[in-house]
Amino acid sequence: MPAPPVTELSHRAREIFRLVVEGYLQSGHPVGSKTLAGEGALNLSPASIRSVLAELETLGLLSAPHTSAGRMPTESGLRMFVDGMMQVAEPSAEERSAIERRLSQPGPIEQALETVSALLSDLSNAAGMVMVPRREPRLAQMSFVPLSADRALAVLVGEDGGVENRVVGLGAAVPPSALEQASNFITARLAGRTLAEAAQAMRREIAAGRSQLDEASRDLVERGLAVWSEDAARRPVLIVRGQANLLDETALGDIERVRLLLDDLENKQSVAELLDSAREADAMRIFIGSENRLFALSGSAVIASPYRDREGRVVGVLGVIGPTRLNYARVVPMVDFTARSLGRIIG
Repeated sequence: MPAPPVTELSHRAREIFRLVVEGYLQSGHPVGSKTLAGEGALNLSPASIRSVLAELETLGLLSAPHTSAGRMPTESGLRMFVDGMMQVAEPSAEERSAIERRLSQPGPIEQALETVSALLSDLSNAAGMVMVPRREPRLAQMSFVPLSADRALAVLVGEDGGVENRVVGLGAAVPPSALEQASNFITARLAGRTLAEAAQAMRREIAAGRSQLDEASRDLVERGLAVWSEDAARRPVLIVRGQANLLDETALGDIERVRLLLDDLENKQSVAELLDSAREADAMRIFIGSENRLFALSGSAVIASPYRDREGRVVGVLGVIGPTRLNYARVVPMVDFTARSLGRIIG
């Protein structure tokens, strides 16, 4: 049965429902009528509160896991709370400063993504997730620096200013002239292309006999382009950090659900496909429990937001995953702020 709109609830029912949800999200335990009456905010007797709780349970907004154990929100109830009642708590100045400070550390974009995933985990007490941007850097320059008789350092500079290094095995001693010739060839002939385009153009030119490269230089060019192509293919589509946060004290009574969630996280491709829906929606997405088939068994929640480059293009998605009792009011704006902060350092 679909949950009724929050506007159809009486003021008393809305207030009791809010207190139950907030109490559950804070403690992870069902909330009983005696607890609600003892807080003094309702000015109602336990019997009156129990009557409203029963009504909310009939509407499918609350459930009682055990007799006399109090009530907890259902997935429908959580959805209604998140969509219509939640008051978000914006990150504090200290939290915003900490996020921006950690993201401002120098290093490659992959390091920033690792930092973001760990940050989200720390801030949410759940697991942090970041999708690696789908980007194919275009070559501006590639050079080879000798390291030893059979190894060289391939230095790739992208048009976006990014610099990456890879060690290339030479297989045999290569003269310095071959290193220089290969560097000049790539920079002059293949600049402005992606790695895939550069490799294809090089093969066409060599096959047509138009390349002036000698055999040693040609082999070096092929090895240099291949090491990046292979590396790109092996990069994870998803970075997950903080899985240990999912094993808190409240998880001990529901260890099977946590095991299923950890199994889901091992299948990173499926989780990445779920996050992709936030990219396609171009906005924050919140998935609660069985609303998504991937987490139907583990009963988990995902809060995901796209992040953009400096030109406003969506390049990836970040978020957190944890039990449905996530502190949505705090985590939602935290995820949003982190996405905007990461976007400012993406080229």
